[in-house]
Amino acid sequence: WMAGESREAPVYRREHFGPGAAVDGPAVILEDTGTTVVEPGWRAAADAGLNLILRRVVPLPARTAIGTHADPILLEVFNSRFMAAAEQMGEALRATAYSVNIKERLDFSCAVFDAGGALIANAPHIPVHLGSMGESIRTVVASRGEARDGRGMKRGDVYMLNAPYNGGTHLPDITVIMPVFLEADQTPAFFVAARGHHADVGGITPGSMPPTSKTVEDEGVLIDDFLLVDAGTLRDAGTRALFASGPHPSRNVDQNMADLKAQVASCARGADELIRMVSEFGREVVAAYMGHIQDNAEEAVRRAIAALKPGVFALEMDDGAVIRVRIDVDTATRSAVVDFSGTSDQRPNNFNAPLSITRAATLYVFRTLVDDAIPLNEGCL
Repeated sequence: WMAGESREAPVYRREHFGPGAAVDGPAVILEDTGTTVVEPGWRAAADAGLNLILRRVVPLPARTAIGTHADPILLEVFNSRFMAAAEQMGEALRATAYSVNIKERLDFSCAVFDAGGALIANAPHIPVHLGSMGESIRTVVASRGEARDGRGMKRGDVYMLNAPYNGGTHLPDITVIMPVFLEADQTPAFFVAARGHHADVGGITPGSMPPTSKTVEDEGVLIDDFLLVDAGTLRDAGTRALFASGPHPSRNVDQNMADLKAQVASCARGADELIRMVSEFGREVVAAYMGHIQDNAEEAVRRAIAALKPGVFALEMDDGAVIRVRIDVDTATRSAVVDFSGTSDQRPNNFNAPLSITRAATLYVFRTLVDDAIPLNEGCL
């Protein structure tokens, strides 16, 4: 059985193959220690050292072009491919990181985003990271896209930030963002990002998570849309100066730099995977399925919402603050409104959540309502 059908195939003995002897498939070559099957379209030939070399001699037929319309089977293929890219990023980060936080405690997240910064797919990492990283990318796009900063984004650029006002969580979580350029494009086609919890970024206590912090400076060095790699060149001196700045600088800049390099390597792995997908399927198809994946997630969440009932909930925290949430469900449109009105005002302590964190938590809750095996992505909201 070869190439999808039953075929007659001659049988040869390996010892009869002298230097230069060759046979085209279909064929079977026997020897005392094994059997070689030569498929149709292939040729087996013995070289000067009597090694048996198999080469394809008949080109594969041209594949039917994949369209940009949504195909259920291809949707699952692209779901898996995008998630696999994020998983490869995570493995690269884990293998090359320096700190225990990232290498062993696995406090990191990696994900793939479209040209606008919308989350497309992720590895099974930290949900609150994944749902908020898109805002970090959109911050970079808003400030640097179309050369709004006077420079623009260049091939080989990498950015970093930890600002909770722009998609960050707390300051130890540093997000490294890499734009992915295709061919001779001047604008990014995609983005990849890796967020990792650094062991220390300064602050009033080691570890940069002081229980008594009241300002963002108490946690350490604030980073907002910093150019980490300039067109392929690491800005080592400038980055070190940044971590050594402020009233409470980082206590181990060398460790910060080592982990940042691992995050850059992780993003490079993700970029390579996306470029490989484009070379295999074409950019229009890859971009189209990024949209289809979000559309599919939206439909899955809408189906889940249709089975929900409205409700009002309240939770008092340790410091006396109250979180109130009201869920209004519209079964006709299969949509829901999550309203936090009545929640306590911002506290003079560290019991506060930035908007991106609130959004990330909401995104994750709606994703957990879906039984289908879909990646967490922007379409869930």
